[in-house]
Amino acid sequence: MGLLQHKNIAVVGGTSGIGLAASQAFLREGARVYIMGRAESLDAAREVLGERAVVRAGDARHEADVTAWLDAVPGELHGLYHVAGGSGRRQGDGALHELTEEGWAFTLELNLTSLMLSNRAAIRRFLRQGSGGAILNLGSVLGCAPSRAYFASHAYAAAKGAAIGFTKSVAAYYAPQNIRVNLLMPGLVHSPMSQRAMGDEAIVAFTRTKQPLDGGRVGLPEDLDAAAVYFLSDGSRFATGRTLAVDGGWMLSDGQL
Repeated sequence: MGLLQHKNIAVVGGTSGIGLAASQAFLREGARVYIMGRAESLDAAREVLGERAVVRAGDARHEADVTAWLDAVPGELHGLYHVAGGSGRRQGDGALHELTEEGWAFTLELNLTSLMLSNRAAIRRFLRQGSGGAILNLGSVLGCAPSRAYFASHAYAAAKGAAIGFTKSVAAYYAPQNIRVNLLMPGLVHSPMSQRAMGDEAIVAFTRTKQPLDGGRVGLPEDLDAAAVYFLSDGSRFATGRTLAVDGGWMLSDGQL
């Protein structure tokens, strides 16, 4: 029997990258998975996941989309994994002296407001059910372990740092209702967001020393699967407000330029 047998798990941003890999892992562990993601990636996700997952289009920044999607999950909702987010570099994120107000607003909406909306909708659902539940948020090592040479995106770092505080605060408040809220912090991982970094040999070489585990490499989406399964399973029933770095050693290493 899988670790998520008979659980209904919702994934925001589950049609590509880390979210898609996690959705596959949840299915393998026996969960019923309900995914919201970008319209352009739905067909590819459905082909990978098959009929055992329900996949629908939606914008994580829009409350109506998030609420309607979560309310449509049948029966009891057991867990939420919020993966949605991304870079705001093209909209003006960067080092502070170059950061535009448009870049700031876009990046925080994409990475922090969306997280708040999905978490709020899940909390409301859990409270109505009276059954408790688990929320797992996706952060980033850049929220607490910056790297100035190649990863100066200060609005993104602010959003991911805020996600840590938000997760802990929500976890503390709702623990008496048996609602658990935790957060994963990946390092540099192969994903649609990391294409800029992956196309730069200097950044790839830097990452070999910044993430020295397993020969020094960029992470794979599936490197986070086991941790995601754990935090959404009953195995973590006594853990809340935790932040776990799955980063290949990023937070422990200097990285050589």
